[in-house]
Amino acid sequence: MGVRHMALKIRKTDYLPGTYAQKRPGAAQMAQQYIREWEQKRLKARERKSFPAEIVPTICFSRKIGVGALEIADILADKIKFRVADREILETIANDKKLAAKTVAFFDERYPGKMVELTKMLFGEKSFIMSDYLRHIIGAIFAMAETGSTIFVGRGAHLFLPRERVLAVRFICSDEHRIQRLSKIMGVETKKAKKMLKKIDTEQRDFFKKAFGRKDASAYEFDMVINCDYIPKPKMAARIVANAFKQKFGTELKKSRSV
Repeated sequence: MGVRHMALKIRKTDYLPGTYAQKRPGAAQMAQQYIREWEQKRLKARERKSFPAEIVPTICFSRKIGVGALEIADILADKIKFRVADREILETIANDKKLAAKTVAFFDERYPGKMVELTKMLFGEKSFIMSDYLRHIIGAIFAMAETGSTIFVGRGAHLFLPRERVLAVRFICSDEHRIQRLSKIMGVETKKAKKMLKKIDTEQRDFFKKAFGRKDASAYEFDMVINCDYIPKPKMAARIVANAFKQKFGTELKKSRSV
């Protein structure tokens, strides 16, 4: 049930809507690296017979494609020494049978009965069978969240993780802002950028409807909403999120660093 986006050529580099024009390690490479780290920590925890009592404080970004959330996430990650897991990385894990099987097995082992609880939380008491794709996404999110400090971008990660362990941020802006930004990044006319965003928005709405039974994310789900029309500089937005994260989890972070 993954949402497919076409890759576009930009200055001899593939540009995938939902990313930005900067060279980053490939999704498959990053996914493999994260899973290796997770497996190593999992083995050590088993040897000690001690798993973390709680997931470490996590940041989850939600956005419409083209607002620039991934760029903000990368700036923030460098600032606070977190890693970034975007939609492409999560989908790589979810669509890889071996990786997906590992993460789902881990989830079922660590959180018995939790998948049923999440299904009821997302869909109420309605009869609904969670798709394998969504189960794989959830397994990947929890596995990565337990491995280390992570900024998740997209795929509704804030809906799955324990809410008290998450700083959830929604990024919004006008369609005009998104169109101009995408047009500049892709080097195409605004008319073409507008057409592309319309298609992508439809795909994103379809994903939310199929995955969560809703059209879009509600502002009430988040700790904060940042409007990039009025806070257009990614570095400024990253500083705001970093400060909010410090305010929410500062005491805990100080204790963990002093241990």
